[in-house]
This record gives sequence, C-alpha cells and structure tokens, in this order.
Amino acid sequence: MRTTVTLDADVAVQLERFMKEQGLGFKEALNLVLRRGFAGKDTRPRKRHRTRAFDTGEARIAVDSVAQALAIAEGDGFR
Repeated sequence: MRTTVTLDADVAVQLERFMKEQGLGFKEALNLVLRRGFAGKDTRPRKRHRTRAFDTGEARIAVDSVAQALAIAEGDGFR
C-alpha cells in the first residue's frame, strides 16, 4: 500500500535515529517500528476496572497540616 505519512517532529527525529542505528531505509524502518508496536499491544477492548468506595468514618487526626499529623503519628522527634 502506498500512502502519505506526516510525522510529528519528535517522531521523525526518533525514526531517523533508528534508521541510522539499524542501517535501514525509511520504508523498512517505519514498517519495522509499526510491526513491533502492533505486536506489543493487545488491540482487544479491555474490561474497565472499578474500585469500590467505602466510608472509613471520620479521620482520627487532623490532616490539614502534614507536620501536625506527623507529630501526632510519630511523636515530636520526627523532625
């Protein structure tokens, strides 16, 4: 298939670097990179994970001040 591809500048730099390192032409490098990318990705839709929330009640210490919370939790010697 013949098509026109417009690459972002950062992608073009990476592809050019890859071409030099591997001694490949543009077409070969682009095809290889795309194949590797497709092989590493599972294209099936994934089931969305949900975390259930639950009420833990009121906080036992005030968390408005981190220093104050550490002083209560670890004692004044935390500094």
